[in-house]
Amino acid sequence: MTSSQDIVIIGGGHAAAQLCAGLAEAGQGARVHLVCEEDSMPYHRPPLSKTFLKSPDEPPQLHRPEAWYAEAGITLHLGDPASAIDRAAHTVTLRSGAVLGWERLVLATGTRARRLPALVGLSNVALLRAADEAAQLRSMLAAAQHVVVLGGGFIGLEVAATAVALGKRVTVLEAAPRLLSRAVSPELSEHVLAVHRAAGIDIRVGALIGKWHTEGQRLASIDVDGESLPVDLLMVGIGAVPETALAQAAGLECADGIVVDEYMQTSDEAVLAVGDCTRFPDRRAGQAMRLESVQNANDQARTAVATLTGAARPHDSVPWFWSDQGGLRLQMAGLVPAPGTPGEHTVRRPGANAASFSLLHYVDGVLRCVESVNAALDHMMSRKLLEAGRSPDAAVAADPAVPLKTHLA
Repeated sequence: MTSSQDIVIIGGGHAAAQLCAGLAEAGQGARVHLVCEEDSMPYHRPPLSKTFLKSPDEPPQLHRPEAWYAEAGITLHLGDPASAIDRAAHTVTLRSGAVLGWERLVLATGTRARRLPALVGLSNVALLRAADEAAQLRSMLAAAQHVVVLGGGFIGLEVAATAVALGKRVTVLEAAPRLLSRAVSPELSEHVLAVHRAAGIDIRVGALIGKWHTEGQRLASIDVDGESLPVDLLMVGIGAVPETALAQAAGLECADGIVVDEYMQTSDEAVLAVGDCTRFPDRRAGQAMRLESVQNANDQARTAVATLTGAARPHDSVPWFWSDQGGLRLQMAGLVPAPGTPGEHTVRRPGANAASFSLLHYVDGVLRCVESVNAALDHMMSRKLLEAGRSPDAAVAADPAVPLKTHLA
């Protein structure tokens, strides 16, 4: 049963899990109903493209066990997704027909993998967003010899690195002129490309994709740059789109995400949204943006907890990301300036060995972003510098003999 005092959270990802934890810590767990489309409780998604694929028996890693939710007083609605929101009546209808009343509603609906209609339903074509898709991909990987990855973003490259470690022949097809073009600098793109090629991955950037050729319910080959590429298994990693259908149907403002203010409130103050599905104002960037990262989901959830518990404070966090790709650990703090930004200047800070370094990006002398490769300590210190608004002299910051932490003194 629900009451007019309840908080209903729709979603089962990192943002929803962090929101549950924050509300429980604030003594509000008994007010919370968590509505999940999947049968599973919230689980960690980053391992799905790495360790989960390598181990045939590994289950998804839960954020917290079922007993924790019971002890916190949180009511779980698993495998029963929300189908409609009535803002006037303050109710959510679930697929089962159950109706939940709420005082505050939080949308943590995340994203869904971008699909190619021509490939839907083919037995050797995989996506990777949720645990069931990861389990299917794991089974398909075991039987495949040649794995083709469509997309040179984080997910695609993580899967490619995992597949080559499993002894598979791997080809990555990226239509853009460089890898990770929306997320990292050209300098880092080139390094990632070189490392993966050295590991034996056939990476084709600027790839011109032609026709798909099927045999029955299988994809047999792809025309790439005018040649036919046979396919055992195709993993599609061409990005994600925010899940906004519920919000749009409820009349909430959406624009490539659910639009929220600095307190995570939507166009209806009684309804909040957090995580990958949101478009939020970022003070440092000076514009609204949508970010897909665990850190952003967790930080926004903490902001939402403050709003829901009457201690509202504006969201103001330095974005940071990471990606493990075989022997590469990429860690980014801040947002990399667009190539050609006036006043942009980059320095390279060597790390402990040849495979370790950081790229420090400045705009008009102000430190905006640090990209670190196998340099965890530099990444941690860079985050602190950006959070403190410190911009050490570029020449000094590039000197590995001077610890970055000295610039925090």
